[in-house]
Amino acid sequence: MNKLTFWTVFNIVAIFSNILKIDPIQRQSIVSLFWQIALTAIGFLSTIYFARTVGASILGSYYLFLAYYGIIGMVTDGGFGGAAVKRISEGEESNAYFSAYFALRVVFTITGVLILLALKDYFADLTDSGMFVWLLISLLVSMIAGPISSGVAGKGKMGIRNTCEGISNILRVIFQVPAVYLGYETAGLAGGMVAGIIGAAIIEFRFFDLHFVRFKWDHIKSLFIFSFWLFLTSSGVLVFSQADTIFIGYFMSNEDVGIYRVVFQFTAIAAFSSTAIRMTLWPRISHWSKTNEIRLVEESLSRAISYSLILAIPVFVGGVLLGDRLLGSFYGEDFARGYHTLIILLAVQIVNVFQYFFTMYLDALDHPQESFKVTAIGVGANILLNILLIPLIGINGAAIATLATMTLNALLAWRVLSRYITVRLEHQNLSNIMISSIVMGVLVGGYRFFIPLSNIWVTILAVVFGGMTYGLLILKFDKKVYTEMRDIVEKIGIGFVWPGWL
Repeated sequence: MNKLTFWTVFNIVAIFSNILKIDPIQRQSIVSLFWQIALTAIGFLSTIYFARTVGASILGSYYLFLAYYGIIGMVTDGGFGGAAVKRISEGEESNAYFSAYFALRVVFTITGVLILLALKDYFADLTDSGMFVWLLISLLVSMIAGPISSGVAGKGKMGIRNTCEGISNILRVIFQVPAVYLGYETAGLAGGMVAGIIGAAIIEFRFFDLHFVRFKWDHIKSLFIFSFWLFLTSSGVLVFSQADTIFIGYFMSNEDVGIYRVVFQFTAIAAFSSTAIRMTLWPRISHWSKTNEIRLVEESLSRAISYSLILAIPVFVGGVLLGDRLLGSFYGEDFARGYHTLIILLAVQIVNVFQYFFTMYLDALDHPQESFKVTAIGVGANILLNILLIPLIGINGAAIATLATMTLNALLAWRVLSRYITVRLEHQNLSNIMISSIVMGVLVGGYRFFIPLSNIWVTILAVVFGGMTYGLLILKFDKKVYTEMRDIVEKIGIGFVWPGWL
């Protein structure tokens, strides 16, 4: 090994060693954020390939499969997965709670599969496309993979869990791309997803340190009490994320489903930071609640909201200015007609920051029944608005229904959460985000006015210009963000040189 190679390896090892010294929440958030960026990039590139290879209609069939899998998977889990994470994270009788959860998951899944087989004729859309068999396989695979993931999460190993989730998505794409290329289309897409779940579960099992023990009825009862409300709340969350897809498939065509879901996935970039933070915080909040450290809970909420909006707001501004060209350039002209839907769904991502954190904190603070009451109102309104608006204005109606009901849900959740903790927003930080986003918007708008977006490369250059402008502005205006970012970079030891004017 030559001297250059030696020092390269030495520096990489030193960087990873330094990462381990960072505060656990920051470290796990960094890992989560890395995987969110990686997963969104992989999903973005693969969806471009699928959209241009099989078209919106085949993608629509696949997204309908995912919608059914999500909803039925929630029923077979029964909410016990979230309850198991909660009880395991509390550190008392973790093995017994895991064992009880696994037994319940097996019973619920087998029962669900038998019911599906009995009602097979009612799933004509899945049967005709060959997706019904893949739905059954997916549920059986998740029966094993789900408890492994919940056990790892309950032990606070969110970095491991997020990494394995990333590996699952990478493996999914690795299988899907050649399968689609060989002409398997929907079966290739569904089979790739199953392969990803299996591969990630095998890797995640390496870090799994729970084991089966004899459990008592009290353990099942404890899981059931918590999971009952969590199940109902999670079902409501699924309505927000999947019901619109099913209603579009019912009232409109699979092509419309494909366009809507591609646009929805495109907006996922706005949720980078919020997804990374909320996946990391759950076990921490649960522990702080158990030890009555309410101050830490309140501080974490205000920081979580700020760091989530730090990306969601500028992405919304950029999407309004460049979204039409980005959709057409990346996915094809058929998808460009989803521009107005894109704007609405980007606004949804901003509201979702508040909605998700408020309801998540209610669950983690052991008030799942309150979270359900809030979500139930939103669910009813969502279903009603979807039924009314989709036949009238198509996929834009689905997006409007989601935005309206999610806003309602966020307001109600904020009101309830305020009874238990003081909900504070970091007004100065939010002001800095708004100012930076507006300045960026003006500059990108000027860029588009003077430079026609005639091809994809000019459009990408506009995105890069806007992103760099916003990043420098937020570091300049917000000293707290600047200090925290600088400290993290210095702790990692990657030798980044900060501009002197910041």
